[in-house]
Amino acid sequence: MNIKLIKDGLQSSNNNVKILFVTSKMLKSHKDLKMLKKAGFHAEQDTTCFLYEKNKLFCGVETLSNDNLRSACSTAVQAVKNANYKEATVDVNNKNIQAVVEGFLLGGYEYSAYKSKKKQTKLKSIYLACEDVKALSSLFEEAVIIAEATCFTRDIVNQTPEDLNPPSFAKLAKKLAKENGLTCNVLGEKELQAEKMQSMLAVGRASRHESQLIHLTYKPKNPKRVVSLVGKGLTYDSGGLSLKPATSMVTMKMDKAGACATLGMIKAASELKLDSEVHVFIGAVENMIGGNAYKPDDVLVTRSGKTVEVRNTDAEGRLVLADVLDYAQESVQADYLFDFATLTGACMVALGSYTTGVMGHSSKLKHSISKSARVAGELTGSLPFNKHLKKLLKSGIADISNTASKPYGGAITAGLFLDNFIKEENKEKWLHFDIAGSAYTESPWDCNVYGGTGAGVRMISEFLKTLKK
Repeated sequence: MNIKLIKDGLQSSNNNVKILFVTSKMLKSHKDLKMLKKAGFHAEQDTTCFLYEKNKLFCGVETLSNDNLRSACSTAVQAVKNANYKEATVDVNNKNIQAVVEGFLLGGYEYSAYKSKKKQTKLKSIYLACEDVKALSSLFEEAVIIAEATCFTRDIVNQTPEDLNPPSFAKLAKKLAKENGLTCNVLGEKELQAEKMQSMLAVGRASRHESQLIHLTYKPKNPKRVVSLVGKGLTYDSGGLSLKPATSMVTMKMDKAGACATLGMIKAASELKLDSEVHVFIGAVENMIGGNAYKPDDVLVTRSGKTVEVRNTDAEGRLVLADVLDYAQESVQADYLFDFATLTGACMVALGSYTTGVMGHSSKLKHSISKSARVAGELTGSLPFNKHLKKLLKSGIADISNTASKPYGGAITAGLFLDNFIKEENKEKWLHFDIAGSAYTESPWDCNVYGGTGAGVRMISEFLKTLKK
């Protein structure tokens, strides 16, 4: 499906449907009110009504806000794809063009790589009509780049664990580097041993696939700042010897979503030609069971030298990130350090399944991210650290335990665990993003269809776009 920015009035044919957004208030005075009323259309949010004889599709919105338009565009594109039109046209302006582009591209996304018969649709092109194409072209191009980077992320998340394992993840990163002019360095298990990354290595020990640490770099001329993005890349998580229940193992291909998101972020940054130097560090690991699997009661020595008592092998993502965060901090002196992980089910208990949990020490930085998320159409919620929850990570035989002694506040205690591996000078630069709920969905919502959502890509792209030193 192509999406194009055109001069208003250029498209008009029987194969083209005009998409119109109306509120209940607008509906009362609309010239087609009589026909719409007869069809039972009340302009409620995300409802649609075709007037085929006029080649019009009416979409209900509560208000004309970007969030409502994005969601309505997602509903509209699905409706048009199920109809018999080859083209669709919608009017846009400088205020809503990003939301409209994302609504159509993200809402119209389908992952059909494993379907033996692809779903056929006649829809080939969507035209965004405006008065001044030149004035909106840069906003349009930016929106398309970010939406396509989000879809790229979704594609990776949706790949099966048999197809996307740590070595093939590294190949994918190298391919992206070649296509986008990035540099890529990959550490295999021999190099990880030399780096003393025993915590990360322990998690992947029972897998037949070698664990990989992937480092991608986008470096523009005269960068104004340096940003490090760290992703949890569990290509599959069985829970290890603390085995997950069978139903909980389904969808665990999404446990790599944090790493996939960081790839989408650096893809967008390089294509937007941003003035920030961006580094991506991914710990690509598979957590399996076997005679050589790491065990509850093991004590692991992390790259930083701190020791961790393993009390649950299903709390593995934080063990991988502990080593990768330490490596990232020693490799690059960054102005911002963000990690992304499908880390805890507890985050969904706290914030629901639509919202990304944000943790860290800098209130100013959390506020900036929250603002960028709102503009980008992503939902975030801040989860506060506190000294009382920190005490729950104490271990009687090691420096720290990988799980808390009480089951409450699990998302925060996971974030506090990671905080132990953030150097003092980087505490105010670091944020932890728990995307366990927001990264994957089996029930479509907003512009997210079944599967990976690409959570984080739009938010961080907006943050990087608006950064000022």
